[in-house]
Amino acid sequence: MQQRLLLAEDDDGIADPLERALRREGYDVEVVSDGAAAVERGITGEHDMLVLDVGLPIVDGLEVCRRVRAARPRVPVLILTARAEELDAVQGLDAGADDYVTKPFRLAELLARIRALMRRADPPTLSARGVRVDPTARRAWRDEAELDLTPKEFDLLVLLVGEAGRVVTRERAMSDVWDENWFGSTKTLDMHVSALRRKLGDDANAPELLTTVRGVGFRFEPS
Repeated sequence: MQQRLLLAEDDDGIADPLERALRREGYDVEVVSDGAAAVERGITGEHDMLVLDVGLPIVDGLEVCRRVRAARPRVPVLILTARAEELDAVQGLDAGADDYVTKPFRLAELLARIRALMRRADPPTLSARGVRVDPTARRAWRDEAELDLTPKEFDLLVLLVGEAGRVVTRERAMSDVWDENWFGSTKTLDMHVSALRRKLGDDANAPELLTTVRGVGFRFEPS
C-alpha cells in the first residue's frame, strides 16, 4: 500500500521537482500551497506524513504544525526552513515537528530523512524462524498461534527478533527493555528469557530459537 504524503510548499520551483522525486520514490503525494489548506488537509486527509515549509502564506508552517499535531499527535512532521533562519528550525521542533531540513537541501538527504521518519512512525513487522512480531499492534505469533506475552516479554522479543542472528548483550537487554539506570539483579532477565522459551515452545535444555551466549547475552537464531 502506498504511503500518503502531504507537501505544503508555496514555491513552485521547489514543490514541482520535489513532488516528482517523491512520486518516483513510490509515495502518493498531495501538494498544497498555503497554510490554511495545509491545516485542513493535514487534519482530515489521513496522510502518513507531512512536509511543511515554514514560510507558508495565510498560516505559517509552524502554526500548521501546532494545529495538526494537536489533532493528530502521532503523524510525522518534517519542516523545511531557510538556512539563515535557524531559529525557525528550533521553533519548529518546539511546535512538534519531528525533524527539519534547511534550504537549499540535497534531495538525497531529504528523501533519507523522510524514509527514516516513516520507518520510525510505522515500524515493520519483524520475523525469524516462524516467529512474527508486530511492534505497532503489540502482537506476536509462533507460526499461526498468537502468543500471550507480558509487556516486558513482548519488548524483549521485539529486541531479540529485531537483532536476529546477532548477540544482544545482557547489558543492552536490561537497558532497552527495563531501564538504563537499572541497578537490580539481572536474574529478572533470565526469568523473562525462560518464560519466552516456554511460550515459544523452545526446549530450555537445548534451545534452538533463543540461545545463550555464555558470559555475553542471548541470540535469536535466524535459521
